[in-house]
Amino acid sequence: MARLADYFVLVGYDPGKRGSGDGQGQILQRFPEKDWEDNPFPQGIELFCQPSGWQLFPERNPPTFFVAVLTDINSERHYCACFTFWEAVESPQPQSQARNGEEKEEEEEEEASSLVQPAQLFAPKSLVLVSRLDHAEVFRNSLGLIYTIYVDGLSVSLENVIGNLLTCTIPITGGAQRTISLGAGDRQVIQTPINDSLPVSSCSVALLFRQLGITNVLFLFCAALTEHKILFLSSSYQRLTDACRALLALMFPLKYSFTYVPILPAQLLEVLSTPTPFIIGVHSIFQSETQELLDVVIADLDGGTVNVPECVHISLLPEPLLQQTREALSMVLDPELEVADLAFPPSTISASSLKMQDKEIRAVFLRLFAQLLQGYRWCLHIIRIHPEPVIRFHKAAFLGQRGLTEDDFLTKVLEGMAFAGFVTERGAPYRPIDLFDELVAYEVKRMKAEEGNKQKILRHIKELAEKLYKNENPYPAVTMHKVQKPTEGCHLRLHQKPFPRLDEGTVQWIIDQATAKLQTAPPAVRAEKKCMVPSGPPIAAILERNGNALANSARRLEVVRNCISYVFENKMLEAKKLFPAVLRAMKGRAARHCLTQELHLHVQQNRAVLDHQQFDFVIRMMNCCLQDCTAMDEHGIAAALLPLVTAFCRKLSPGITQFAYSCVQEHVVWTNIQFWEAMFYCDVQNHIRALYLDSAEENHMEQESAEEPQEAKSALEIASEQLRLWPTMSREKQQELIQKEESTVFSQAIHYANRMSYLLLPLDTSKNRLLRSSGLGDVESVSNSFVTNSIAGSVAESYDTESGFEDAESSDVANSVVRFINRFVDKVCTESGVTNEHLKGLHVMIPDIVQMHIETLDAVHRESKRLPPIQKPKLLRPTLLLGEECVMEGLRVYLMPDGREEGAGGSVGGPPLLPAEGAVFLTTYRIIFKGTPTDPLVGEQVVIRSFPIASLTKEKKISIQAQADQFIQEGLQLRSCTFQLLKIAFDEEVASDSAEIFRKHLHKLRYPQHVRGTFAFTVGQSPKQAMQPKAKEKNPSLRTLSKNLVKNAKRTIGRQYVTRKKYTPPAWEQRGSQHFPEDNEDEISVSEELDRSTLTPSSTMRPSEKMTMTHVVERACCRDYQRLGLGTLSSSLTRSKNEPFRISTVNRMYAICRSYPGLLIVPQSIQDNTIQRISRCYRQSRFPVVCWRNSRTKAVLLRSGGLHGKGVVGLFKSQNAPTPGPSQADSTSLEQEKYLQAVINSMPHYSDAGGRNTLSGFTSAHMSSAGKWGSIRASGRISSYALNVEIGSRLAGKDLLGTQHNGTPAEPSFLRQHRASLYIIGDKSQLKGVKPDPLQHWEVVPIEVFDVRQVKASFKKLMKACVPGCPSSDPSVAYLRSLEESEWLSQIHKILQISVLVVELLDTGSSVLVSLEDGWDITTQVVSLVQLLSDPYYRTLEGFRLLVEKEWLSFGHRFSHRGAQTLAGQSSGFAPIFLQFLDCVHQIHLQFPMEFEFSQYYLKFLSYHYISNRFRTFLLDSDYERIELGLLYEEKGERKGQQVSKSIWDYIDRLNKKAPIFFNYLYAPEDGEVLRPYSNISNLKVWDYYTEETLSEGPPYDWELAQGPPEPAEEPERQDTAAPQSKRRIIWPCYDNRSRVEPDAISKLLEELHNLEMELGQVPERWKDTWDKVKASQRTEGRQDGSRTPSSLLMSSGLSHHRRSLGVYLQESGVGSTLNLSLDSDTSSTSTPSSRKPGGRRSTSTLYSQFQMSESENRSYEGSLYKKGAFMKPWKSRWFVLDKTKHQLRYYDSRMDTECKGVIDLAEVESITPGTPTMGAPKTVDEKAFFDLKTTKRVYNFCAQDVQLAQQWIDRIQSCLSDA
Repeated sequence: MARLADYFVLVGYDPGKRGSGDGQGQILQRFPEKDWEDNPFPQGIELFCQPSGWQLFPERNPPTFFVAVLTDINSERHYCACFTFWEAVESPQPQSQARNGEEKEEEEEEEASSLVQPAQLFAPKSLVLVSRLDHAEVFRNSLGLIYTIYVDGLSVSLENVIGNLLTCTIPITGGAQRTISLGAGDRQVIQTPINDSLPVSSCSVALLFRQLGITNVLFLFCAALTEHKILFLSSSYQRLTDACRALLALMFPLKYSFTYVPILPAQLLEVLSTPTPFIIGVHSIFQSETQELLDVVIADLDGGTVNVPECVHISLLPEPLLQQTREALSMVLDPELEVADLAFPPSTISASSLKMQDKEIRAVFLRLFAQLLQGYRWCLHIIRIHPEPVIRFHKAAFLGQRGLTEDDFLTKVLEGMAFAGFVTERGAPYRPIDLFDELVAYEVKRMKAEEGNKQKILRHIKELAEKLYKNENPYPAVTMHKVQKPTEGCHLRLHQKPFPRLDEGTVQWIIDQATAKLQTAPPAVRAEKKCMVPSGPPIAAILERNGNALANSARRLEVVRNCISYVFENKMLEAKKLFPAVLRAMKGRAARHCLTQELHLHVQQNRAVLDHQQFDFVIRMMNCCLQDCTAMDEHGIAAALLPLVTAFCRKLSPGITQFAYSCVQEHVVWTNIQFWEAMFYCDVQNHIRALYLDSAEENHMEQESAEEPQEAKSALEIASEQLRLWPTMSREKQQELIQKEESTVFSQAIHYANRMSYLLLPLDTSKNRLLRSSGLGDVESVSNSFVTNSIAGSVAESYDTESGFEDAESSDVANSVVRFINRFVDKVCTESGVTNEHLKGLHVMIPDIVQMHIETLDAVHRESKRLPPIQKPKLLRPTLLLGEECVMEGLRVYLMPDGREEGAGGSVGGPPLLPAEGAVFLTTYRIIFKGTPTDPLVGEQVVIRSFPIASLTKEKKISIQAQADQFIQEGLQLRSCTFQLLKIAFDEEVASDSAEIFRKHLHKLRYPQHVRGTFAFTVGQSPKQAMQPKAKEKNPSLRTLSKNLVKNAKRTIGRQYVTRKKYTPPAWEQRGSQHFPEDNEDEISVSEELDRSTLTPSSTMRPSEKMTMTHVVERACCRDYQRLGLGTLSSSLTRSKNEPFRISTVNRMYAICRSYPGLLIVPQSIQDNTIQRISRCYRQSRFPVVCWRNSRTKAVLLRSGGLHGKGVVGLFKSQNAPTPGPSQADSTSLEQEKYLQAVINSMPHYSDAGGRNTLSGFTSAHMSSAGKWGSIRASGRISSYALNVEIGSRLAGKDLLGTQHNGTPAEPSFLRQHRASLYIIGDKSQLKGVKPDPLQHWEVVPIEVFDVRQVKASFKKLMKACVPGCPSSDPSVAYLRSLEESEWLSQIHKILQISVLVVELLDTGSSVLVSLEDGWDITTQVVSLVQLLSDPYYRTLEGFRLLVEKEWLSFGHRFSHRGAQTLAGQSSGFAPIFLQFLDCVHQIHLQFPMEFEFSQYYLKFLSYHYISNRFRTFLLDSDYERIELGLLYEEKGERKGQQVSKSIWDYIDRLNKKAPIFFNYLYAPEDGEVLRPYSNISNLKVWDYYTEETLSEGPPYDWELAQGPPEPAEEPERQDTAAPQSKRRIIWPCYDNRSRVEPDAISKLLEELHNLEMELGQVPERWKDTWDKVKASQRTEGRQDGSRTPSSLLMSSGLSHHRRSLGVYLQESGVGSTLNLSLDSDTSSTSTPSSRKPGGRRSTSTLYSQFQMSESENRSYEGSLYKKGAFMKPWKSRWFVLDKTKHQLRYYDSRMDTECKGVIDLAEVESITPGTPTMGAPKTVDEKAFFDLKTTKRVYNFCAQDVQLAQQWIDRIQSCLSDA
């Protein structure tokens, strides 16, 4: 029973405090005056009576009533019912004393009314009831009664009424009905709710929804649950109270535990700024004051709005619950909505009554909570049962099982105070239960089933609403209230007596009486109906298979199970194949659970000893399993693994065991204290359950055996049973149980302290975890990431560590772990009620536990380092070149995929070849990775990636995660300018110092101190005598080296040179292969008695100089000069008169220009001493010399460095004089001019220069790319001169036509009508201000060129584009964009453009001097391209070599400097000038495939090896330096000693003799054709050298290393495999070498021919001879045909001449060769010319084969025959095809086979005769079915199925022969 009301208070206006503006209230009287013991009087009631402040009003207002709520210090709520009415304020003059309430004198009333001043004021007065019960209606009636008695003057004592009111007691719950009367003839019925845990809402919830609408209320609901601040505004106090009450009712079963003030008085408005959440109501007149609240959700009840500020984010309910709740609410609130669209809506649709609607809405929310919290009881941990149940909720598990870990709303709710209260209140297993408990236990399945069925949902809602309604109104209201109401309008009576003062004594006496009576009455004990709380179905059962919980197919789980059983059965190979699939499956939760269950099965007695490989597999699975777990471990994976990590172990050595935990520490979950708490509570619960189960089993053993075995009881069930029995137990028994539980918890705490130290202490404790920023290491040096700042920083108290360890290195790790464990122990032990002594004991133990564990770990760490990495694949050794030595043995690494997708599977598809696991080797020549892909599906393949050390351009450290299940490791990214990228991650077994050593070695090898340190010199330090024919050793013996060094040291640099023995040209084999044998007749021999007048104008030659001369002459360029007719060396003086040029030896000692060759071509008329002076005007003394002459126009091409400033001034800046006289310029510029004039004079048609030299073929197509250089503007027949200026100026970006030199108007008629005889192409920036002079014969063309810096930058970008370091988001776009940004193609465009310009000029008879930069970069590129385009000789193998030797090597392109080959060049970096030249050649080659004797592979080969330092050819910067090192000429003795290729040319020659790899089969040159390639960027292609790669064997340019027999293929890469089989093969574009696996037709035929010759025992012919014969025979047939000679095997005769580049391409790989060359008909005939038949037929077959797609198309007759193989081979059945058109008999393996196995040319058939069976012939066949075919080469034996068929074949073949 409880008092209905605790206090009655009368509150009035306090006139004394009036001055302050706002008035105040004061308590006039209160009853009882003493506080109740159990319920003190609440303070501050007067504030709440007038929440908007005490004020006087000018008129009487009607009485008001509302209920305010006060919360006391014990968070008990007090309901203050305030009834307020207004009284007139007494006027200032003294009044007669206060009237008594009972008196009633009419006269006085009239008298008073006459005194009323017009401005009378009225003050409020309140009657207040304070109660702990919320019976608003009863309070309203009771206070109303008191007011009525007072206002209507009823004859009832107010004291009695108030006394009765205060002594009235009612039952709290249980649904009793009580009638009360206050003794004024009134009667009220009070109904108490059946169950007081359910809130009472009457209509408030429905009203709230009416005021705000569904969405707004849901917002408020979510805001309240997620602890936001909520403020209600309304101008009605009662509505504020109702709204607040409604919101709380909606939150049931959670209870709101923060500030709750439904009506906040004005004086307390600052409460709104409190930081804690609240629900507060405020009168809307204070709306303006709430504007500046930034984080408060404001609900305006009158306006129906909810305003959520920007900074507040309210998490809403998770879908689909939100949607379902909305729908259900709309069904309840707006039933018409459903039928609004119906044509015939039912007439009787209407919402329930307000009270019912209220309950229906609450039913919706009740269902919502049941769905939100379903299964919550399965996540409760009961950690103590006695004396008091202690219960914890496992939040992470709950979220995980519900699949809502990501859900903001639920997470916040579970973390909130309300839920904590819910767990405390409802967690108890034994207590009374209410509607919610039943709903969540029994109805969840039903709700799941009814989802989506609106009728059923509505029915359920109505059922629940009924129950709620019944709870509030247990009895239908039969008895009516009877309470007197005041008469209408009584408050307006003019003369109203004030409320009387009550007599305290009377009231107090009534109260005392009642209390005395209560004490004597027996206490009404209402037995609470306690029972066990039902748990309901577990979550997994509820969630069914909605994909959320079980997103894994059974197949995946099967894989996981199989893999684990393989591991434990030791079938490692099988396990390895399944392993990647298992790791992928681990993404799914079910697979992770499956893994933990499977592993549990393999643990016996808490221990499972594994071997190393098994251990490794288990660890990797565990790590993979854990890496997707969050720190919360919501799926309990880490929890399930925790016992396993201490169970699985391996023996490292006797007495030392390594457990799994030491390898799985790298996961955040271990550092999360909540995880440990949950785990701890879970274990404690299990142990406590066991504790009671055991005791129960001992007692009930006998009975149980008879019954059926029951299901295992859950801990909560056991707990509820125990709690039921608790009161019945004796005190001792209770103490014993408490004791047992406490010690259980304590022992678990010790156990967990151990476990935590296992998982938190890193294996290598010396690595200080706190200082390691990454917190991540590799498995061996595992360091834990757990010390996040929060832990390291927030552990303020450091526990005493007197227990004795202060090891310097480990103490910090140890301390942090000790602190972490101490915090944990403190928290869990206080929560679970461990005694203080035990807790102290624990704190003493923990440091010891940690220290002991550190000591065991040290031993384990030591041993684990010694472990051989058994389970890893064997390291594969790379094959090395002869003389290449390993500098560093293989370090185990992973080769990671870079941005190129092909290797990783990527866009191409196919299994990923990368990442691959293997080792990286460092040799003297290369960096090599060799290994196998980690993907077991391609595990048999070998992956090789390597590049020469010399080509390394960038090396940077990176850290990468090598495998999904492993930690981040350190790695290196090495990039090479041969377009290879090694992105490697070191395996954990590689110590970081060995990685450092690797880097140091690499650096030392990459940048040797001196060029002698490069591989080309250091290779194999001792000479090898036995040489294989193909090997290419280059090992100068130490002796030779030292000899040369000594010699060089003796000479002073620059003057004298190494004296050699007399030079005699050696035999061709040992020679440095300077020329082919055929050239020997035009070899230059220097006569011994050199005439001094010819060669040395200055002095006689010393013998040593003569020696040098001999060598110099032998240089290649000299032969070339002779070929070009530019001069010969001979002693006769006669020819000097008529030859315009001579070979000058002025630079033979390299005195004038170090970077020029010893012999130079200069004009005949110029003396050597003049040259010396001229050279000073040019940069690097590189004065103009002739390097090529056009044999037709006799125009010459000269090259020089750029001019120095003074030279330019002297030569060109002649302002006024037409010819500069000696007065205006110094002598050198005169001599320079003379020099240029001499060049011009050498040209035979110099005199009529204006004549026919027009820019004939130079069309806009070549030059005017629609790019940066505009187009040729001049139109019409402008003079050639104008056109030329135009070209120069266009290249320079200026239009020189506008202003003429002499000021004349720029019209063609005024321009010089002839074109200059010499054009000087110079750098625009150098020639600023140069004025062309009309009277001189030379013309300056200023152009803008890019410098080396730009080339470097461009090349870097090109490398990044072609070999990106990491995969980009959109490969296709990124590649093309970065290619464009690199501007590489624009540079190539520019070079080609200038070259074509020069070619044009030379072709039209003007000489050109190219004088750019220092004359050794772009000049060299342009000059060599010009010669290549103009002179077909340079397009042969021999000529190209000569071109490179002459223009690049002799003329001093600085290879070592540009290639950064030594330490000195390191800073300048790699500049690919030569590579750019080769790329240009490649572009021209693509456009003119028939003009080049060499193939694309040849260009790639040079590109690779000019930077590889394998050969000496491209070392050093000039001939001078090479001579100095003794590189250019070797002594005979040395040459004979070793057959070594030090020169790349020798090597190419040797290879070319062996195989046609460098040869271009399309080669069919036109005589003297000048090539003019298109240079527009749209015509240029990216060279595949930059992009292709072959992972099966590394770069294909080191011939010996390529695998398989060295039968070379043509293009683009290397040799073929042996004769192809008919089986289909898969060719991976980035793995296999396509040209080898699938060679082109010709290579294949040549190879077959070679094999045949070997088979027949002949000496194989050289492929070149065979090829030449075939070509020759082709030509002769062509002549007999009467057509013109076909220029090539491949060309039909009708191709137009204008641009033969559009001819047929032979595809690089023969995969689908469009040409089937006619060679198949010739191959057999070539070797025996005697068998030639008259040849017209074969030529037609050639033409035919051009247009025939494949040989199998035309079949005159076909069938199956047995054929006897060659000598000693068996009979085989083959499918034969007789082809009349091609005149051949072909055979195939089978009818379906497309690949022809052999061809018998009918032209060679001599006779066909019946045959006889030989050994091994098919047995069943008739003898007459055999026949023989005799050809000029051999006899073929055939056998048909039967006699008729044989006859048919014979007839067919005969008829073919006679047709022919």
